[in-house]
Amino acid sequence: MADKPLILWFDEIHYGDIPLVGGKNASLGEMYSKLTSKGINVPYGFAVTAEAYKYFIQQNHLDEKIKEALKGLDTHDVHDLQKRGKQVRNLILHAKMPPKLAEEIVAAYERLAQKYGKDPDVAVRSSATAEDLPDASFAGQQETYLNVRGAKEVLKYVQHCFASLFTDRAISYREDKGFDHFSVYLSVAVQKMVRSDRASSGVMFTLDTESGFKDVVYITGSWGLGEYVVQGKVNPDEFYVFKPTLKMGYKPILSKKLGSKDVKLIYGKSSRQPLREVKTTKEERNSFVLSDEEILKLAEWAIIIEEHYGRPMDIEWAKDGDGREVGTGELFIVQARPETVHAVKDQKFYEIYKLKGQGRVLCTGKAVGSKIGQGRARVILDVSGISEFQPGEVLITTMTDPDWEPIMKKASAIVTDKGGRTCHAAIVSRELGIPCIVGTEIATKVAKTGMEVTVDCTQGEEGRLLEGLIPFEVERIDLEKMPQTKTKIMMNVGIPEQAFAQGQIPNDGVGLARLEFIIGSHIGIHPLALINFEELKQKASTNKKIARLVREIEAKTSTYKNKADFFVDKLAQGVATIAAAFYPKDVIVRLSDFKSNEYANLLGGYLYEPEEHNPMIGWRGASRYYDPKFEPAFALECKALAKVRNEMGLTNVKVMIPFCRTPEEGKKVIEIMEKYGLKRGENGLEIYVMCEIPSNVVLAEEFAKIFDGFSIG
Repeated sequence: MADKPLILWFDEIHYGDIPLVGGKNASLGEMYSKLTSKGINVPYGFAVTAEAYKYFIQQNHLDEKIKEALKGLDTHDVHDLQKRGKQVRNLILHAKMPPKLAEEIVAAYERLAQKYGKDPDVAVRSSATAEDLPDASFAGQQETYLNVRGAKEVLKYVQHCFASLFTDRAISYREDKGFDHFSVYLSVAVQKMVRSDRASSGVMFTLDTESGFKDVVYITGSWGLGEYVVQGKVNPDEFYVFKPTLKMGYKPILSKKLGSKDVKLIYGKSSRQPLREVKTTKEERNSFVLSDEEILKLAEWAIIIEEHYGRPMDIEWAKDGDGREVGTGELFIVQARPETVHAVKDQKFYEIYKLKGQGRVLCTGKAVGSKIGQGRARVILDVSGISEFQPGEVLITTMTDPDWEPIMKKASAIVTDKGGRTCHAAIVSRELGIPCIVGTEIATKVAKTGMEVTVDCTQGEEGRLLEGLIPFEVERIDLEKMPQTKTKIMMNVGIPEQAFAQGQIPNDGVGLARLEFIIGSHIGIHPLALINFEELKQKASTNKKIARLVREIEAKTSTYKNKADFFVDKLAQGVATIAAAFYPKDVIVRLSDFKSNEYANLLGGYLYEPEEHNPMIGWRGASRYYDPKFEPAFALECKALAKVRNEMGLTNVKVMIPFCRTPEEGKKVIEIMEKYGLKRGENGLEIYVMCEIPSNVVLAEEFAKIFDGFSIG
C-alpha cells in the first residue's frame, strides 16, 4: 500500500491509469492533462484511488464477509439479488473510514478550497476500474453525488461510492459480463461542480446513436444539472452537427429539435437536501438550452476529444451558470468515455425489419434502434415491482435507471413515458439490441398489463406502440456479397430521419430528394402564412378561424420572432441532413412540387390557394416560382438551399426544377434563383430539370442549353 498513492490529482493522471483510478477518473485526468491546452475546459479535482478502496476493505476485514454474502447468488432471482446486495452495502457503509485515508481525503479537499474558496461545492463520482471500457458500458452503475460541501460530507459520500460498487445492478451486470467481483475496484472522483443548475447540461456522442453514422456530433441538453438527461427524466433538446464541413470552417448545424424539458434539477437549500426538482418556466420550455455558437463549440470539442482517443466517444457537458450572477457562463466537459454499441457492432450485415400488417397506434415517441419487438405488456410504475416481470414481456414504465437492469435484459422491448435518445433506457436497449421507444408521455396510461403489443422502430425517428401482435419479417443482407454494378445506382430519399441509415447502404448518391415530406411534416405551414403572419395577427381579432390559425402557427414556431425564418431553417435542416448522410456524393434536390390542393392542406393554405379542377396540370412547379403571388414563398426555398450550400458547406447539393413547361420558364426560374442566392455555376452549383412532360422531350436541345442535366420523372 505504501508505494501506491491513495490520492492523485487530475493533472497527475493519464488514460493508462485505469487500473489505479478507474475509467471516469482516467479520462478526466487525460483530458485535463492533454486537452485543456487545446481550449477544452475540464473542472479540476482529485481521485481517491482504487488503492484507497482496497485499503478501506482490508482495514475493515470485509473481503471474506462480502464473498460469503454473495456465495451461490442467482441474479435472475430479483428478491435474492436485492437481499444480498443490501447486505453487502450495509457492511461497507457501517465500516470505519481508516484515519490515514480520511486525513488524505480531507487534506486534498482543503487544497481544493484554496483554489475555489471555503467549502467548495464538489461532485463525488464513482469510477470503477472496469468502467467505460469500449466493450463494457457500466452505464451509471455506481453512484454520483452532486453539490457536496464540507470535508465531513465528502468523506461520507466517498464511503457511499465505495458501497455502490455493490448496487444490485452492478452485481447483476458483472455476473452477466463475466467480471469477477473482486477484480473490479472502485476509485472516486472529487471534482469541482459546474453550476449547470443555473444554466444547462447534457450528453453528446461523436456519431449518430441510432444508425452509427460517424460524420455527425449528436448533442442533447436540458436545463439544470445533467443527471436528469442521463436518467431520462426529461425530454431534452437535440442537435446534430456535421463534422467534415465544421472542420472546414462552416457552420453545419443539421438539426435543432426543441424538447419539452418540463423539470430541472437544481441546488437545494441545505446539506440535508443538496438537490431539488423544480418545474421549468414557459420561457425555458420554449427556448433552446444552447445558442448556435455554443452548439458549434461543443461539436468542435467533441471532434478534438474523438481524434485524441481515436474512437467514437460518449461525452457529458455542462454550462457554468449565466456568467453574471453565478458562474463563468463557460462550457465544460465533465466526462468522456468510449461509445460502446457501434464500436463493437458488425457493420457487414444490414438488417431490415418490416411489418406485414397494421394495428391501432396506442402512442408514439422517439425510436431507439430500427427493430420490431412484441409480447405481452407489463406496466411497472416503480422499481419495487420488477419481480413481477416475466421474460419476453414488453416493459412499459415511466423511466428506467440502473436499478431496472436485472429485468431489462429479459424484455422483448422497452417503452418509457420520459427520456430522450441518450437516457438510460435508450443506452441499455441499444447495448442489449432490443427495440425501445422513449419520451411517449402516455405509454403507462394507454397500455395495460397483459395486453398484446408490438413495438415498431422501423419508421425512422418515430417509434410506435401498436395494439396486437402484428406479423413482421426480417431481411438480413450481407453487404460484402452485394454485386458491383456498372450502372451507378442512386437512391430516392425524402425523409431526413432515415437518411443516416440509408446512406450506409451501398449507393452512388441521391438521384431524387423530395422537399414535400420536409415541408409537410417538419414545417406543416403554408409559406405565405408565415410571411404574412403579422397581417394575420391583425385580422385575428375579428375572425375566429384566423385567430385559431394564428394560435396554431405560434405554437409550432414559438422559438422564432420572424416566422419566415422558421420555414428557411426547417427546410435547410431537412435538406442538409440528407446531403450530409451521402456527402460528398451528389444529392439532387427537387424544388417543391406540391399541387394547389396539397398546398391548401398546409396550415393557412386555404387563404392562398385557388380551387383547380385539375391540379395535376395546373399551378405547380416552375410556373409557381416566378408568379408574383408565390415568388416570396419560392424565395424562402432558395434561401434555405443557399444556406445548405454556402453556410453549411454542403456543396454536393444540386438543384432540380420540376414541371417546367418551356425553356423560357426555365430561364425565368434560374434568374429568380440567382436573385435569392442560388447562382448557377457559383460554388459549383448545377441546376437540373425534371423531364416529365412532352415539351421536355420535344424541346430537349433547347432545355439542354440552359440546364446542367435532366432527370427522367
